[in-house]
Amino acid sequence: MTPPPTAAPAPPAPVAPGPAHDPGAGRRTHPATGGALVLVGMLLVALNLRAAVTSLGALLDEIRDGLGLSGTTAGLVTTLPTIAFAGLGALTPWLVRRVAPARVLVIAMLALAVGQVLRVTTDSTWVFLLTSALALAGIAVANILLPMLVKQHFPHRTGLVTGAYTMALTVGTTVAAASAVPIAHAFGSWRAGLGVWAGLAAVAVLPWVPLALRARAAARRATPTAAVVTPTRVRPARTRLGWAMAIYFGAQSLSGYAIMGWLAQLFRDAGYQPESAGLLLAGVTALGVPIALVMPTLAGRLATLRPLVLGLTAASTLAYLGLALAPQGAALLWVALLAVGQGAFPMILTTIGLRARTAEGTVALSAFAQSTGYVIAALGPLMVGILYEVTGGWTAPIGFLLAALAVQTAAGLAIARPRYVEDE
Repeated sequence: MTPPPTAAPAPPAPVAPGPAHDPGAGRRTHPATGGALVLVGMLLVALNLRAAVTSLGALLDEIRDGLGLSGTTAGLVTTLPTIAFAGLGALTPWLVRRVAPARVLVIAMLALAVGQVLRVTTDSTWVFLLTSALALAGIAVANILLPMLVKQHFPHRTGLVTGAYTMALTVGTTVAAASAVPIAHAFGSWRAGLGVWAGLAAVAVLPWVPLALRARAAARRATPTAAVVTPTRVRPARTRLGWAMAIYFGAQSLSGYAIMGWLAQLFRDAGYQPESAGLLLAGVTALGVPIALVMPTLAGRLATLRPLVLGLTAASTLAYLGLALAPQGAALLWVALLAVGQGAFPMILTTIGLRARTAEGTVALSAFAQSTGYVIAALGPLMVGILYEVTGGWTAPIGFLLAALAVQTAAGLAIARPRYVEDE
């Protein structure tokens, strides 16, 4: 006897392509209730992403004297950001698959605040390095998360939101570079000029606390079926696009961190007062504010990035040649050209989102490009410091930066054509 028919199980509800591939799917903040808070949180985080680095560069001479650092050790101090960003940034996708991004950012900003406080309370070189590494760990994680958050929460406004947070990053960089020396002089110690930025990191924690609590509540409400959904793994290390992105990111970061760490020293050696040298360093980032706002939208609209890649290379080449030949005669011109050349940073951040279809692909590409890129970038401040100490001048360090720029240009031309990491 044929058994009575049973009702067929209902087909699963359609799932939108984005969340199904998002790390931490189901924990997303709904735009109507949390989109504005996410944006505010992202902007506050972005303000912190370079302040701890450029304030150190502006005060490098005072820190060297205060801690008794050699030129090579000072090179290591300026290289530390790239080392931390490379090693700890690579762990971020693993963290995000297990912990909601909002909770990760709470911990990251707390680490940044605590590390900045602790490193200005010691006279030990090694303690200074370790506590700096703690602070930089928070930045490393946030570096990777911001492109993913743009893709998750603002998929149709990628250029606009990327431009906004890149501009906030540039503002934080500029303010720290310009005011670190005056703050240090006002309080009579380099420690004040370096440690004051811990307060900015503490403020950046605030928007993420309610978002983290919401994410935790959402995770508790998640159904067992939703919990077992496994996103498709994207492996940029196995793609030519991933490596080209990493090399471009690394080469442009190499020059960026060398500039942040040593440009003020170059201008001091050219005869500028410490305050003026710090202001010239700040000028690079200040002029970069409008570039950071415009570049993501421009990169998103162009059919190919080739004109941008070549234009940025030309500006950087002229700036380096000017700094080598006449650092004092036309300092403002070289600063302006450096600012244009450093537009490579907002361009590559935007390209990370443009070269991935999903949030999961974006975080994977972001982690690989940035962590691998920062390994390359670590050579910048260190090699500049070594070449500066060995030769006693700036010709050899600038020659090294020009060679890195040639590598950057080749990688940039390789990523200029639109394609997606998931397709490779």
